[in-house]
Amino acid sequence: MDHVIEITGLRKTYGDLEAVASIDLHVDRGEVFALLGPNGAGKTTATEILEGYRPRTAGEVSVLGHDPSKGERALKQRVGIVLQSTGLDAFLTVRETVDMYGGYYPRSRPTDEVIELVGLREKADERVRKLSGGQQRRLDVAIALAGDPELLFLDEPTTGFDPSARRNAWEMVKNLVSLGKTVWLTTHFMDEAQYLADRVAVIAKGRIVAEGPPDSLAGRDAMRTRIRFRPPSGAPPAPDWGQTPSADGSFSLETDDATRSAHDVTSWALDHGIALDLLEVRQPSLEDVYLQLTGGEEGAE
Repeated sequence: MDHVIEITGLRKTYGDLEAVASIDLHVDRGEVFALLGPNGAGKTTATEILEGYRPRTAGEVSVLGHDPSKGERALKQRVGIVLQSTGLDAFLTVRETVDMYGGYYPRSRPTDEVIELVGLREKADERVRKLSGGQQRRLDVAIALAGDPELLFLDEPTTGFDPSARRNAWEMVKNLVSLGKTVWLTTHFMDEAQYLADRVAVIAKGRIVAEGPPDSLAGRDAMRTRIRFRPPSGAPPAPDWGQTPSADGSFSLETDDATRSAHDVTSWALDHGIALDLLEVRQPSLEDVYLQLTGGEEGAE
């Protein structure tokens, strides 16, 4: 595979504090790679090292064949970065803004094409100060695309978006991949990583604790299914399937055979003429795995 990013033994320390502890990662060309972790886990530090904003303490890092710490123009021309927050000229229009940033690169994508790609065609002549927060975030992405980069760093790209805007942003990222772009994504939203990422890595206390496709991360595909049900008041006791009661009157059980267990519960309810107040069959989510891996711990950012 053509590795766009290669990381070997990456470390970053601040005195006695180890923010990134000897991590090894790679990102293949044309994939969306998501780095997940709680605040303070080290993902921002690692990302900024890749972007060339922060020096590393030890290890080897290659981005498109370059060492980002050298600040080479040849690398900067091939990379687009969407930071968590940016400062744009409020009085320029969308088209003027994209034109201006595109002019900084030797090879830029046509302005109208970029604006269309991020869904701002109807706002092309609108001044930045009149754009909504979500529209300004789209403009951030347009700026990153202006130089036709091979690699995009997206740092929390949908923070503050409403559900509809987030879905639109996801489709925008999918469009970028269809153009052959490679995406390094950091996000707190597990559904975002599940939908967009080909592979994810979870970092906790500066260390990679799991890596792989979202559907099978840390054995997620082999984890047990959870069934939750609540009989109506006055219903006869259910057989013992290993379920545990909850304060709200519901019962939960974990099973390796979701089909059989769900059949047992529904058959019992039908045999007794019971309409269950609640029936939920839930497979382990990426968020379940993430919380299990990180334990909600916070380290050093």
